This record gives sequence, C-alpha cells and structure tokens, in this order.
Amino acid sequence: MSRQALLPRTAPFGDQERAHLDAALGAATPIQRAWLAGFLAGLDAAAGQPGAAAAVPAAPPKAAEPLTILFASESGNSEKLAGDVSKLARKQGFKPKVVDFADLDLATLPKAGKLIAIAATWGEGEPPARAVRAYGELMSDAAPRLEGVAFGVLALGDTSYAEFCAIGKALDARFEALGAQRAYDRADLDLDFDKPAADWIKGALKALAPAEAPADNVVAVDFRAGAEDEDGEVSREPVVVEVIDHVNLNSSRSDKETIHLALEFEDGAPAYEPGDSLEIFPENDPQLVDEILRATGLSGDEGLRRALLAERDITTLSATTVERFAKATGHADAQAFVESGEVKAWIEGRHLIDLIERFPGALTAEHLNTVTRPLPPRAYSIASSRKEVGDEVHLTVAAVRYETHGRARSGVASVHVADRIRNGAKLRVRVKPNKHFRLPSDGSTDIIMVGPGTGVAPFRAFVQERRATEAPGRSWLFFGDRHFTHDFLYQLEWQEALEDGSLTKIDVAFSRDQPEKIYVQDRIDQHAAEVVAWLDGGAHFYVCGDAKNMARDVRAAVVRAFENVKGLSHADAEAHVASLERAKRYQQDVY
Repeated sequence: MSRQALLPRTAPFGDQERAHLDAALGAATPIQRAWLAGFLAGLDAAAGQPGAAAAVPAAPPKAAEPLTILFASESGNSEKLAGDVSKLARKQGFKPKVVDFADLDLATLPKAGKLIAIAATWGEGEPPARAVRAYGELMSDAAPRLEGVAFGVLALGDTSYAEFCAIGKALDARFEALGAQRAYDRADLDLDFDKPAADWIKGALKALAPAEAPADNVVAVDFRAGAEDEDGEVSREPVVVEVIDHVNLNSSRSDKETIHLALEFEDGAPAYEPGDSLEIFPENDPQLVDEILRATGLSGDEGLRRALLAERDITTLSATTVERFAKATGHADAQAFVESGEVKAWIEGRHLIDLIERFPGALTAEHLNTVTRPLPPRAYSIASSRKEVGDEVHLTVAAVRYETHGRARSGVASVHVADRIRNGAKLRVRVKPNKHFRLPSDGSTDIIMVGPGTGVAPFRAFVQERRATEAPGRSWLFFGDRHFTHDFLYQLEWQEALEDGSLTKIDVAFSRDQPEKIYVQDRIDQHAAEVVAWLDGGAHFYVCGDAKNMARDVRAAVVRAFENVKGLSHADAEAHVASLERAKRYQQDVY
C-alpha cells in the first residue's frame, strides 16, 4: 500500500522535486518538520525576500528550549565534548549555551532549566585548574538551591588514578543535593571515551528534550548562532609525519634525556597555534610485549603481538584492571585479592606484567583484550610557531625512566621517541588545540612565562611567534632545571632571542648547582616588585609544567608578590590573582 503524498500536485515544484520532498518530509518527526518550517521562514526573512516580513505563520513560533552546557576541562576533552553537545542540541530544537566553569556565575544556575555538565578529574581527584573557584563555590554552603533544574553529568577520568572521575561524581551528587532533578544517569568514562561519550550525549539530549511540538507549530531558529562556526577548526584526524630532526638537548653527562623532535607534514602543517599540543600515537616497548606474551603462554601469536605493540595499553594498572583480570580469567587467587581490599595499595608503581606474574596461568588473546584498554595518544606542548618553521612542528620530549619494585620502567611515548625513533621515521600524530593557553591578541601586551624543564616548550613557540609578527610587547622568561652546564634547554636560542629583542629578559634557576635548591618560584620572589609592576601594567602571566608542585608554588609566589609589594592581606592578594585568572591574564598548561 503506497503512502499518501504530503505535497499536493499544485505545489510549486516539479514532479521529481515533489517526490524528493515527500520522501524527506515523510520520514521526519513532527519537531523536525516544525524546526524546518521555522528555519525556512527565518532564512527568507534574513535574506530580505519580498513578502517575507508580511508572512505570518499559522501559529506563533515555538521558542527553542534553552540548554546550559557546563564544562570543566584541563586538557580540552570536556570542552570538545561540550561543543559536540551544542551542535547536536541545536539540531534538535534546543538553544544551547556553552559555559566554561572558569566563567560560571553561580547565581545563574537556578535559572538554567536544563543542564548538562561535562567534567574532567585532574590528578588525584581534583578539579581542573580553571574550575577550582566555581567548583569550590558550588560545594560551599553559599551555593544556591536548584529546584526546577533537570540535569545530566558526563564524567571524564583515567582509571590509572585512584579517584577515577571523582569530580563528575561529586557534581552529580551536589546537583541532586541542591534540589535539581537527575534527568539522565551519569556516565564515568576512561581515556577511550569517544564512542561512549557520543552515545551518552544522544541519550541525555533525548531525556532532556521538550515534548514534541504539534505538527503545525513553528520552532524558532536562532540565526545569530546559525550553524556552529567550524571554519578554522583543526582536523582531529591523525596524520603521518616524518621525523626530520632528533636531538638530545641535555649534555652526555646529564642524568636526564630531553629530545628536540622536529616533524614535517607532507601536505602542509595543520593550522596549529602557539599554546596547542600535538598528540603522538606511540608503540609499546617490544621487549615488554614479548615478556607479557611469554608470561601468558602466547608467544607464537603474531597478530596479538602486533596489537599489543600498537593498539593496547599494557602498562596502566588500576583497580579496574585487576577486577577485569579476576573476572575474565576466573583466577581464584586474583578474585580473593580483589575481595581483600589490598588492591589499591598494591598497584602503586606496578604495571600489567606484575599482575600477570603474581597470578600466573595460561591466558588467551581475548583475556588480554578484555583486561587492557586502547593505547591512548600522548600529548606534548608544541614548541614551534608555523610562522617561523612552516610545514613543521617541534616538540620537547623528556624520556621517562625509573625503577619500582625491582623492575625498570619507562614512559610509553617518551621512550619510544628517545630510543626507537630516528630521522626518517614516521609517526602518527594529531593536533590538540588549547584556546585557553594563547598569546594576547594585542602584540604590544607584555608577557611573563614560567616554564621549568620541558614546560619551556610552548614558550619557545611564543617567542618564535612574537619574533615572526614583530610584536612590540616585552617578553620575560623564567626557566629552571637541574644543572646550568648540562640541562639548559635551548640555551643558544634564548641568547639569540635576547639579542634580536624577541625575548626581553630571562631569569634561570638551576636547582642542583649550589647547596640550597633554587627553583623558578624563588626567582619570582626575588623579582617580586618587577613582576607586580609588569602585571599592574597589563602583562599576561603563563605557567607550563608540573601541576602537583611547581604550578602551585609559582601561583603562591605571585600571591606573595602582591602581598609584599602592595601591602595586601593574603586574602586580598589571593583575590587579585583570582581576578587575573578570570580575566584570562593568568593562564596555565599543566600536567
């Protein structure tokens, strides 16, 4: 039985056009048809079509449903997902508003109506640096009630940390405690989050969607937002690059190994900016792969060996890994170990091979696939400006080597780069934008950069960019490492930058060159008056490197500078630095 045509023969279309429209509209939902009606009406009005202003729909436009999308991001993943939610939500009749936790005014939340929160957990259960202020306010007694708000929370984390997805879990519980209604259950996602996140987003939007509009209603379309502006977005598809330079920046007498890696794009460098990162898709240590295969009795499986080399994470060991191992293998001792409550303490400093050796037995390829997760790429701050290096990208990679529990360990990507990559080799990479770590748009603005060790990488890009654009603003670098003679990364380049004026001044701190250890925060203390003068004059302050200690110590030094130089109380000095952060004049890229 044929379906009745929606469009009459008198419609101003040819037979073939009418058939195509009938097919498209017949499969559309009522709300999709309503949205299309509003879109076409608004399109004509925006284009100034004759008679468009006089045309009156059969029913008043149905306002798009407001949706607040709140994200707390450190590496950019939560922010990227917030953008994905916004794009899909707009297509489904919502009017989305994306809000960074760093910019959140807590007083606006009770009016949100419908809310999606996407939150990453940083380190051992902490909020991302930019989210600390608003997160603290939300968790305080001063937080407003949220009755009437429907919400869903998407939590991102890393199962290698004990406090997996702690911030997302805390937000989910807090929204409910403040009276909001959970419209969609929280999802806690590991590093391989792309597919489950996409599924969660679809489900959450469906749960939060307004009741379908009657077929003869018109849904209002926000033409100011229109389609999301995707122009200039950097492709997230991996590409293959060639290694054209591989240099150890440390001397042969250093106890560190830091590789300057220059990579060339065959089809032109993507539109990366200073402050962005580059993700490397590494391979695991072949010796470790072979050790795992021997321990599991699978040495003859070449297909599995290739998968373990390039596709599976064979180093991360978490409580979840141990639980999966016990369940997949049915190993009685492993199950008893899980039930003992000792797993969390035991896994510290250990890898998958330790688990396999503790609970020996023949495993299958399926067991290993179940126990391990996909091998994630590793992100490194880009150390170059396209304006200076063209179709190249430069990285500064410190080889991670250490020993725990009687076994030598190594960083997956860093040692792959240091030991198994040389000139002419190919790597798969992907640009990871970071719009929250950017040079000032006005080149006359002064900048202060604090980057000990490999934290100096993005500031090499900053200085190259300022040189290439002939930016008149002053640039001040604080750099630190262990020894002046062996660990002064890019020393000659900094001297050249001082000579050509692209770097105004540099202060260094080499912690092991004297009996007392000196760090970059100590140099900030010594130059407190000048640091404050630069900041009072409008300078932007940047920090890159270790989040756990260095970044906190540097921030504390800046707070002390305002206390001591301007005679402020600690609370007032803290508030002043917080205001710099809100104004995006104090930016961090920490790890």
